[in-house]
Amino acid sequence: MIEVTDKAKNQAIHLMSQDNKDGYFIRVGVQGGGCSGLMYNLDFDNVISENDKEFESNGIKVVVDKKSFLYLIGTTLDFSGGLNGKGFIFVNPNAGRTCGCGESFSL
Repeated sequence: MIEVTDKAKNQAIHLMSQDNKDGYFIRVGVQGGGCSGLMYNLDFDNVISENDKEFESNGIKVVVDKKSFLYLIGTTLDFSGGLNGKGFIFVNPNAGRTCGCGESFSL
């Protein structure tokens, strides 16, 4: 399961509303790349495939493809709006190493 913090929830709702994406959900995934080997992918989507896993956390629907789910079990999606950067943050207990920018990881 992937947990969504209040900050991430509020920001996701704000962005979906701003982009007129009613009925959309958060799609989280992992793909090869980045300075540590694997990169997080975050988007809004409204199509679910048979290979997706669906969760609800903090009132927000989160969808992950089965392959990415193996890398993301137990991850928390947060949002930071501080002076050191602004954006969604993945707190992944499975990551053995994370790059400085937080956008990629390795096991």
